[in-house]
Amino acid sequence: MATLRVVLDTNVLLSCIAYPASVPGKILSAWRHGSVDVLLSVYILEELRRVLPRLTSRHGLTLDEIEDLVDALSLQAEIVEPLASSEPDLRDAIDQPVLGTLLAALKTSSVDYLITGDKDLLVLGERYPITTPAKFWESHAGF
Repeated sequence: MATLRVVLDTNVLLSCIAYPASVPGKILSAWRHGSVDVLLSVYILEELRRVLPRLTSRHGLTLDEIEDLVDALSLQAEIVEPLASSEPDLRDAIDQPVLGTLLAALKTSSVDYLITGDKDLLVLGERYPITTPAKFWESHAGF
């Protein structure tokens, strides 16, 4: 069976870091064990770099540890350049680069899902392979 390839949205990465025992944390663990390949974009990594310092009470990482973590993710993930996206049904324009990351991954390499908790992206799940961490884990926990 081929390794599943997924784009992880920033909110899923934040949950992985803040709550390692959560479903997103299990997905991150599956990535570490080679069961899942993760694709990210510089946009998602930069958003993570911006938001993590605001959540130090949840994860306890110092600024240096955050930098090291984002650098490690950028080395471990496959980095794709988001396609320009102007999806008219996307309610929050700030999510365009995340959708663009999925579109680039679909165009340049095979990808199975964008995993997100963002309701504005999830509503596009009928047209794009977008799912929640829980639904992804429920469908693929045996990998």
